[in-house]
Amino acid sequence: MALIVAAASPFHGHVQPVLTVAADLVRRGHEVVVLTGSRFAEDVRAAGAQHVSLPPAADFDDRQLDLYFPDRAAFPPGPAQLEYDMKHVFGDPTAAQYRALRTLLERRSPVAAVIGDPLFLGTTALTLSAPAGARPVTVGLGITMPTLLSEDAPPIGFGMPPLVGEGAGKRHREMNDQIKEVLAGAQRHIEENFGEAGTRLPGFVLDCLVTVPDHYLQLTVPGFEYPRGDLPRSFRFIGPLPAAPRPPRPLPSWWGEVEGTGRPVVVVTQGSFANRDLGRLVRPALDALAGEDVLVVAATGRADGPAEIEAAGAVPANARVGGYLPFEALLPHASVLVTNGGYGGVHEALRHGVPLLVGGDGEDKREVAARVEWSGTGLDLRTGDPSPAELRDAVRRLLAEPGFRARAGELREECGRHDALAAVADLVARVAQDVPERSREGVRPPERGAARP
Repeated sequence: MALIVAAASPFHGHVQPVLTVAADLVRRGHEVVVLTGSRFAEDVRAAGAQHVSLPPAADFDDRQLDLYFPDRAAFPPGPAQLEYDMKHVFGDPTAAQYRALRTLLERRSPVAAVIGDPLFLGTTALTLSAPAGARPVTVGLGITMPTLLSEDAPPIGFGMPPLVGEGAGKRHREMNDQIKEVLAGAQRHIEENFGEAGTRLPGFVLDCLVTVPDHYLQLTVPGFEYPRGDLPRSFRFIGPLPAAPRPPRPLPSWWGEVEGTGRPVVVVTQGSFANRDLGRLVRPALDALAGEDVLVVAATGRADGPAEIEAAGAVPANARVGGYLPFEALLPHASVLVTNGGYGGVHEALRHGVPLLVGGDGEDKREVAARVEWSGTGLDLRTGDPSPAELRDAVRRLLAEPGFRARAGELREECGRHDALAAVADLVARVAQDVPERSREGVRPPERGAARP
């Protein structure tokens, strides 16, 4: 059995997939130490792993981003907000993350592998600090779409599918140049962050997130991702993760209606992060579908969510509102999922063959929405603030046109041919064979600034 370090930026959407992997590795007998935000300590321990808090320079509460990053709200979703986030939310913690990883390696060697979300840039710095063999194997866990530039697809930030036809490759290359120009300031800023960590970024940061780790495991299937002919050999699709294990909660009193209704069930959610303002998607969807012959189930993701919905107006007779609802139990009954487009939540729907309606912006949501429409599994509303009329028309179309459910079913079957947890475990088992049986005393990580071939 091996000692594994799992590293995650202190966002719920980054931590939960890492914890799902960590919990599975613990069940298989490995020792796992999770380096992430202090607010996730209880979640880490519940997964059976050991929690180590990020140092203050890299720790924050994702529920209060405006407190930690007060300037962020001034940047609209899209390339401008992407640049800000790359500079400050993900770039600035790099050196502190790296030093925290080095401290762990000093105290807990021999570590077989460091598994982390790609935007935990301290792991990137660790990979660059020494050749393979002089440090643990590093594994990037693709918790969102791959950021690697390609002539076969547009870069992230544009929220659009690949172009087709003559000249498509040339236009993609032009867009790649555009995003490099947009992120030129962020590139310089992040290079300075890596300099503080004693390492040097070898190329464009969005490329490096994918190409630098020894292994990159993308948590989706090829049917949901734009085809690229220039992926590195270290890149592999392993399918989506299963739902994270959660402590059982009592089902709401109306749950029998979900299981017994003869009407289509339309589930509405704003996910676990961008759900502070339920007036953006959940409330408009309830109003939009009030007169439809459907059962609407709103999963607010907050204990106080139902009260907020009720305070905003009467709940329609065909709607039921909950706080934390078990999606593994709910989605088998769903005909449509209306969502703001979190990568993990979208894949939960795909694993169950549920067509999607996506209305989101910010973070990675525009890119996820574009992939939903491109893959034929649903519709992209192209806004994070859809009107009731837009929502109603789109839901009607998803229910009326069987092609969406058929395509979602194909993706369900494709997902079923992959086992993400087994893929990670097999990689860890191979890596563990190369870790020498040695005392953990006196082992030191590579020196700062060591060259990587």
